[in-house]
Amino acid sequence: MFKGMLNLLRRYVSRQAIEHNCFVGLYRRLCQPMGCEWARYLKRWGGFYAMGEQCVINMNVVITDPSYLKLGQNIHLSGCTLFGHDGSVNMVNQALGLNLDHVGKIDIRDNVFIGHQAIVLPGVTIGPNAIVAANSVVTRDVPPNSVVGGVPAKVLCSLTEWIQRTQAANANLPWANEFAQRQHGLEPESPALRVARIHAFFGEGVHHAH
Repeated sequence: MFKGMLNLLRRYVSRQAIEHNCFVGLYRRLCQPMGCEWARYLKRWGGFYAMGEQCVINMNVVITDPSYLKLGQNIHLSGCTLFGHDGSVNMVNQALGLNLDHVGKIDIRDNVFIGHQAIVLPGVTIGPNAIVAANSVVTRDVPPNSVVGGVPAKVLCSLTEWIQRTQAANANLPWANEFAQRQHGLEPESPALRVARIHAFFGEGVHHAH
């Protein structure tokens, strides 16, 4: 009974947030929307300059200046921070009586993934078809078809090379058959796939994964 009422409340709060921008704090706490759903909310209410379709934005992503952010199609943001300004000029202006400004666009083009705790500074264009590794600091444009990482971020390889290496590695995975049955990349992990992975990682034995 209680679970049914809670599910009804979640559906109501989710609908009010996405359709009317109401109860957003409660929506985040109670519903804990996944990245696809949170991206749909942000597309409507986030105040971005532009945003394409099929985006995934985790709730822990920090976007300081949404008006200066342009997102293409199939953008995946994982716990990163996107800065549209440099706040250090405020200190300099106060100290020296100046009136400096330092803001810039962030233009993330189609098919880009930005990893956890990566930082993107103002005035850069990323992609299309690019990966930014976790904990990277992006200070300049990321070329199309590239994988970048480090502080500051530098090109590590092309996305084409990364895909070829990953495909070769996938062919030898112990759970390759179970994984091949998935319909698409965002499909939740099935129990059979989870068991196959755990067995490959740890061998036989009792485990407590659910």
